[in-house]
Amino acid sequence: MASGREYLDFVLEQLSGLEGVSHRAMMGEYLIYYQGKLVGGIYDDRFLVKPTASAKGMLPDSPLELPYEGAKEMLLADCVDDREALCVLVEAVAADLPEGKKKK
Repeated sequence: MASGREYLDFVLEQLSGLEGVSHRAMMGEYLIYYQGKLVGGIYDDRFLVKPTASAKGMLPDSPLELPYEGAKEMLLADCVDDREALCVLVEAVAADLPEGKKKK
């Protein structure tokens, strides 16, 4: 089942307080980037984030879920209704991730 554009728009609106949030459509789903880092995605109308140390600490009761068959598990961001908490979560996940490799 592909994700709806309405859910993407909702999540992007919740993250509108952050500079540098972008997205890319990928096979009916959406990848979410913050400051050039892939922090998560929208899969089957669920916002899943990479299970970094900070994300696990902020979402201790959130289940690990598969975004799609054969993928690595990601954490369900169950705080999408709380704009402030969601922004803090995305910032923390990005901070845990390494800098991207420079393209030649």
